[in-house]
Amino acid sequence: MAHKHGFGRERIQFANAEDKQEFTKYPTKAGRRSLSRSISQSSTDSYSSAASYTDSSDDETSPRDKAQVNTHGSSDFCVKNIKQAEFGRREIEIAEQDMSALISLRKRAQGEKPLAGAKIVGCTHITAQTAVLIETLVALGAQCRWTACNIYSTQNEVAAALAETGVPVFAWKGESEDDFWWCIDRCVNTEGWQANMILDDGGDLTHWVYKKYPSVFKKVRGIVEESVTGVHRLYQLSKAGKLCVPAMNVNDSVTKQKFDNLYCCRESILDGLKRTTDIMFGGKQVVVCGYGEVGKGCCTALKALGAIVCITEIDPICALQACMDGFRVVKLSEVIRQMDVVITCTGNKNVVTREQLDRMKNGCIVCNMGHSNTEIDVASLRSPELTWERVRSQVDHIIWPDGKRVVLLAEGRLLNLSCSTVPTFVLSITATTQALALIELFNAPEGRYKQDVYLLPKKMDEYVASLHLPNFDAHLTELSDEQAKYMGLNKNGPFKPNYYRY
Repeated sequence: MAHKHGFGRERIQFANAEDKQEFTKYPTKAGRRSLSRSISQSSTDSYSSAASYTDSSDDETSPRDKAQVNTHGSSDFCVKNIKQAEFGRREIEIAEQDMSALISLRKRAQGEKPLAGAKIVGCTHITAQTAVLIETLVALGAQCRWTACNIYSTQNEVAAALAETGVPVFAWKGESEDDFWWCIDRCVNTEGWQANMILDDGGDLTHWVYKKYPSVFKKVRGIVEESVTGVHRLYQLSKAGKLCVPAMNVNDSVTKQKFDNLYCCRESILDGLKRTTDIMFGGKQVVVCGYGEVGKGCCTALKALGAIVCITEIDPICALQACMDGFRVVKLSEVIRQMDVVITCTGNKNVVTREQLDRMKNGCIVCNMGHSNTEIDVASLRSPELTWERVRSQVDHIIWPDGKRVVLLAEGRLLNLSCSTVPTFVLSITATTQALALIELFNAPEGRYKQDVYLLPKKMDEYVASLHLPNFDAHLTELSDEQAKYMGLNKNGPFKPNYYRY
């Protein structure tokens, strides 16, 4: 195990790679003290790349201590093992099959190179799907440097494939927090190259550039942010009058919200639960905490398989929607004793408390589909009277003194990205939105965007959707001149006002 925290390097033998990765999550006390405390919650969420051939722990040496060169003689990258590039290339080619809209955008705009002169520094999950986005940006004329927004989510072979093609990538699966910030710094701070665009997921890269390199931050032409957390941080900067560049909030664009949150969770909730527990859903009592887009997706899927679903909500509008969709709206404390499965998706903290965990029945499954790992009070379960038993990857049995067991999935972290995979097609929609946001901000005439946070123009949301319709052989009806005039619309859109809720 190679840590960069200034304490001795230890060699510890583990029966399997999974146990070892678990160990590296909890550094020794000396290490813990010296870690940076400013890392955001979402960055350390445990994502696993289910498709990854390689585990971060199959080699004792830290990538920072290795000298690696790609076949072009460049060493401007830091990945687990550059020799895995060929595996990574196959992963990327598989992802391209289901990301036809991004490939179509690449072909349409390749000639005019709308991102020529753009120097993009990116901080996202590094997976095969992200690689398709990065290679699209390069094909459109951009120079890119990339790092990971999460210490567990990198597919090592994909990072190697990108480094092999000449994209400077600084990421590997299972980084320490110290490594995480080191990688971000290596991306930003390089001789003879200065970023003029930022693509971020979670806001850590934006935060680092803002704090450490204010002169670079001031010259950036735009920031594109795709997560709830990152957008929240941008609005905080804007409110304090410290945001000196325009930023695009991709998280709240229709195509991201509906598809990433609603349709994606509708499919991945079942996938995550089946892979970890082999549960039969028919007749099971399930409570879903939160009926936003994620909650709606989860409930639709569970109801379709015959589960008996009830909802908890704080918002009367969402609660009324749940009632009209045929779900009982309850308080968690009223029903907790009867539940077989408890799923959180609120984005809040302490939604499931220790008192409620104490009252659950034997064998109850507890998991989180929300953004960060604060929804279930997992810290309260690390007490001497309770026994933790790891039964398989990402599945723990918490055993009470009387023998009762509660099944906790992914230690309360994001279930779908920790225990299963996310459909590539959905990621194609998000990635296309990000690419268009970068093109829009980079090419916008002076004065169109001021120093504030903006939503993607409606026309672009519609364009992203239209690029994905050929996948379904869908044919849009066109307005006649008379109809367009009657509705007061342009025949080519946008078709809805900005305040329209889909």
